[in-house]
Amino acid sequence: MNKNVGLVDKTIRIILAILIAVLYFTDQISGTVAIVLGIIAVMLLLTSLISFCPLYAVVKLSTIKKKN
Repeated sequence: MNKNVGLVDKTIRIILAILIAVLYFTDQISGTVAIVLGIIAVMLLLTSLISFCPLYAVVKLSTIKKKN
């Protein structure tokens, strides 16, 4: 499993996951929307922690900067 998530991408994913958590804990989202966004937040966090996104692998995309 090759890494395909770069630093900027990781940062954006973590910020989005935190934003979703804040919305949930401040009761701005609830019900089905909260469940769906919660699952997305967990996926964003996991992919940022392991630096691998399965969707990126399928479409052969990488946000890691190439070394010269």
